[in-house]
This record gives sequence, structure tokens and C-alpha cells, in this order.
Amino acid sequence: QSTDAEELKMLGRIHSYEEFLQSLQWAREAGFSNINIDLMFAIPGQTGEAWRQHLRQVAELNPEHISAYSLIIEEGTPFAQRELDLPDEDTEYQMYEDTAEILGTYGYQQYEISNYAKQGKECRHNLGYWDRTEYLGIGAGSSSLIKGERFDHIRDRKAYIEKIRNGESILIDREILSVESQMEEFMYLGLRKVEGVSRTDFQNYFGKNVDDVYGKILDKLEEEQLLEFSGDRIRLTHRGMDVSNCVLAEFLF
Repeated sequence: QSTDAEELKMLGRIHSYEEFLQSLQWAREAGFSNINIDLMFAIPGQTGEAWRQHLRQVAELNPEHISAYSLIIEEGTPFAQRELDLPDEDTEYQMYEDTAEILGTYGYQQYEISNYAKQGKECRHNLGYWDRTEYLGIGAGSSSLIKGERFDHIRDRKAYIEKIRNGESILIDREILSVESQMEEFMYLGLRKVEGVSRTDFQNYFGKNVDDVYGKILDKLEEEQLLEFSGDRIRLTHRGMDVSNCVLAEFLF
């Protein structure tokens, strides 16, 4: 998440940057040819120049994929209960802008709000979520999305094994998604991708024209220059990416 020892310690990481480099070397020697590196910005005490240096240092390692997320302080976490020297909004905005610019010079293309990849190395796992591809989770604590139904398995491994042996259900949090919920997910997940969502796909999935469902919202966001239309596709503008959380929230009924 960082190339700096103090930042790693502050984030509660249990590894050093040198240990990370060793792991990366071992992975390459073992034959892995498709590696992702995670980075985090807008963390306490971090400057814009430090972030730019992290980006260049990691890009020089030539991984196939880089995920770069800004720190979000969640309620109930240790960080939320501390006085933190966080970068201001302008600095965080510039860090986000610098990410795409610097990684672009190393051949990484942004294909999702927080993800960058060499050509053809976009993460299929991430895209599966943004495209609402069905997936089946196996094992304790796993999640699934099958035929419009989302469900989880019990997290406790002993209870999971015991229920299987007794022929009992291992499902929890079972939810059959309404058509409205599926349309919401189609929009706010799909718009995370740089290429956005397809009007044709929406029509094929739901039998409805996207403008009939979201026309007023689409017009409003286009007028505010947060969305743009290109042929069949609806996508976030550069400005829309910068305030994506606010834009995507517009599609929740």
C-alpha cells in the first residue's frame, strides 16, 4: 500500500517495503506473469510529492495491474477515533489526477475509477462485479449472485462444517433482488468503468429503455457535465469521476 516504511507502519501493515519486494521477486521466479500491486493515497501526513514518488517507484517494477485507492475513514474504526493529519480536498483531488497521468506515462490505462492496467490485463474479477456477472462462492463466509438472488454462507467454519454434516442449510442473508434493485446495480456498478454502461445491454437485461427509467437523472447529470453520451454508451466524464460517489448515488431509488 506504500513504499514508505513510516506510512506502512501508520497503516498497520505487518510487512516492510523490502519484504514486499522479496515477495514480488519470488512470485516472478515462481512463474507468475500477471501481478497486481495495491497502493493507497490521501493517508495521514502524506504529501502530493510523496504520492507521486510512490507511483513512479511502483510503476518501475512493471506489474501488469495497479489498484490505487484513497483512504476512507469508516465509523467505528481506530482511525475514526484519532485526530488525523489528512491531506485537504484539493491535495487529494490532485493526487487522483496525478495517478492517471503518471501511470499513463508507464503504459497503464485507467479502466475503472481506481484501477489501471497494461493492455489486456484488466482484472476479470473486478469487471465481473461491475458487469454483474453471476458468481458462486464456495466455503465458509463466501458470497454468491445467481439468477437475481444474492446469498452468503455462514462465516464460522466449525458451524459451517457441522451444518453440512447434519444436512442443514448453510445460507444466511438470502436476498432476492427486485428488478428495481438490479437496475440500480446495473447503473451504479457499471458506471464505475471508464467505458460506462450500454443502453442496448440495459434494454436486453430489463426489457426497458434506460431513458424511460432514468431519463430525468441522465439529463440532469449531463447538464452538470458529470455524464456524457457516446453512441450506445453512457459514461462518467472526467469531472464525474472526481465526484463519482455523488453521481452514482443519484441512481438509487
